[in-house]
Amino acid sequence: MDRGFDVFQAPGGGYVKAWTRGVAFEPEARQQVERIASLPFVVPHVAIMPDVHAGIGATVGSVIATAGAIIPAAVGVDIGCGMVAARTSLWAHELPDSLRGLRSAIEATIPHGRSDHGGRNDDGAWRGGLPEDIAEAWAALAPAHSQILEKHPKAAHPRPAGQLGTLGTGNHFVEVCLDTDDAVWVMLHSGSRGQGNVIGNYFIERAREEMRRWFIQLPDRDLAYLAEGTPLFDEYVEAVGWAQQYAAVNRSLMLARAVRALEAVLGREVSTTSDAVNCHHNYVARERHFGRDLIVTRKGAVRAGQGELGIIPGSMGARSYVVRGKGNPDSFCSCSHGAGRVMSRTEARRRYTLADHERATAGVECRKDSGVIDEIPMAYKDIDAVMAAQSDLVEVVATLRQVVCVKG
Repeated sequence: MDRGFDVFQAPGGGYVKAWTRGVAFEPEARQQVERIASLPFVVPHVAIMPDVHAGIGATVGSVIATAGAIIPAAVGVDIGCGMVAARTSLWAHELPDSLRGLRSAIEATIPHGRSDHGGRNDDGAWRGGLPEDIAEAWAALAPAHSQILEKHPKAAHPRPAGQLGTLGTGNHFVEVCLDTDDAVWVMLHSGSRGQGNVIGNYFIERAREEMRRWFIQLPDRDLAYLAEGTPLFDEYVEAVGWAQQYAAVNRSLMLARAVRALEAVLGREVSTTSDAVNCHHNYVARERHFGRDLIVTRKGAVRAGQGELGIIPGSMGARSYVVRGKGNPDSFCSCSHGAGRVMSRTEARRRYTLADHERATAGVECRKDSGVIDEIPMAYKDIDAVMAAQSDLVEVVATLRQVVCVKG
């Protein structure tokens, strides 16, 4: 029986299993993977997903299992970034003919984007008092947050409460989608916002300081690690766990608000018909694989244990998928987190025009301005090729196409 992955050994030692058949695996990303695989505490191999592309610190689309250490830059600074999706009680024919009002309603209820250089007048955060749902959620998160900052005051962000329940920028989005039965879904992508970013950057620098203190030379300074058994390791685990919780709560709050926007536009109650799928794709967790208790970092990858539900979004103009994991042990029970970029944002802006973007997103109610050209569908891999490359990792539960897309 042909396995769905290829195996290669890094020049410095260590093995890689790659689900990249039929999709691009650029040399820069491969070299980055090889550097990670050569680290002595990375065991027993690195798993590479079909949306792989070069990232900062670690390759996006990688699953890194370690024994006795964590690489903060592999987790990254958008800690807990991920997806949430829920099917609603609505059907396609119940949506208004023009979806512009619905997009405006979502934009009005969920702060998004960034202005004022992220300062007090930032349009992407709550200004003034917090709405009741946001204040209640922050009250539950605040005590553990305070404990972290007592030990690490330099990891503080000025407005963690003000960014809770907000979308952010870049490839973060809120979408209204239709499945193949024409049921209406709400799906969105976001993470731990500015507070997660500060925590990530703070501990990345602390890990670099540890390498300098112990005269440890690495092939890439972004591979600096924290050793298990040290106070700094434990404090990072505490902080990153909190940021992952913040990210999940953040997505849940926005999902509820997007449903309320639907209700406001339609003038009636809208419910969700099942529990929402809420999954991280930038995170770290303790798991057991190959008979060992390991620390698993998923950098642009989703856990896909046997029967577990996950979300694999396409680009602004392509299909997205709700999937059920097959629990493939070789991938550490993981799958891709999306289509994966094939070019940088700068290259996308250089290569494509506004007219290209308008054609690529025809039929989708979304921004049609130069500010989102870097998110043009052609900047991403073919989602169908990505799905084909991981057929032994997941099965499709629902296929979604977006009709409204709100970008950060």
